[in-house]
Amino acid sequence: MTTVPSDDVFAKYPAEILVERKPHGVLLITLNRPEHLNALTMPMFDAMSDIWDDVDRDPDTKVAVVTGAGRGFCTGMDVRGADPTMDSVMALGRSERRRIMTLLHMDKPVISAINGPAIGWGLSMALLADISVAAGDAVLADGHTAVGVVAGDHSSLIWPLLVGMAKTKYYQFTSAKLTGAEAERIGLVSLVEPRERVLDRALEIATALALGSQQAIRGTKRSLNMGWLTNALPQHELSAALEALGFAGADYLEARQAFREKRAPRFPSAHREDRSDLVTGASK
Repeated sequence: MTTVPSDDVFAKYPAEILVERKPHGVLLITLNRPEHLNALTMPMFDAMSDIWDDVDRDPDTKVAVVTGAGRGFCTGMDVRGADPTMDSVMALGRSERRRIMTLLHMDKPVISAINGPAIGWGLSMALLADISVAAGDAVLADGHTAVGVVAGDHSSLIWPLLVGMAKTKYYQFTSAKLTGAEAERIGLVSLVEPRERVLDRALEIATALALGSQQAIRGTKRSLNMGWLTNALPQHELSAALEALGFAGADYLEARQAFREKRAPRFPSAHREDRSDLVTGASK
């Protein structure tokens, strides 16, 4: 293992994000809160938005691999933190927009090694990678509607292209979980491996790409992303805005409280008169 030296561009990141330089220009980024299944704090959200600009500009990096420490990939936002305010929701939205736009526009390949649960933001990071390698028994779930918010960030952007609209609506409406093996079967992830082989396989692929024609690989990524993914950005912007509204709503606050109390949430919107303005916020 070769960690970055103190004067390296990646040395500024917090201890919760480990960065290691591997041979041939492969960079390994590890989310490092294993005791919390690598759930993200707000500083980690910002760091994981900033880091892709550094990856893109770093002359010594050809391919990046992202994974999680311990038995999880990432279970999204750590709900043990303070309840969101409108200011924190807006800041998070800006941070997430920066992350997604950089991932879509950077030329260098990104590979996700999904070694365990990938929920919410964790699944977003896993699926927005160019190649995803999942453990067969890893648990994957979009999870947004389960906590009372619109399926935003990556959801409307990438899911329909990967698995089609029928599967997208089922898994996003219900927040149903699926295993890595099931995800590979429906086309949600690229490859599936036994858990103990996930990171090794991801690094093998990264090394092969790093030793390949950089012009050809990066040009292929750009042509695919510019031809397909960026065309979905208007849908992404809408879903992200609706998701932000949800973070400030009563349903999300109830979901957080229910998690802390280890009970099922009782969403306020499910226990009042049906209204057509629940999502749009339009007045009658």
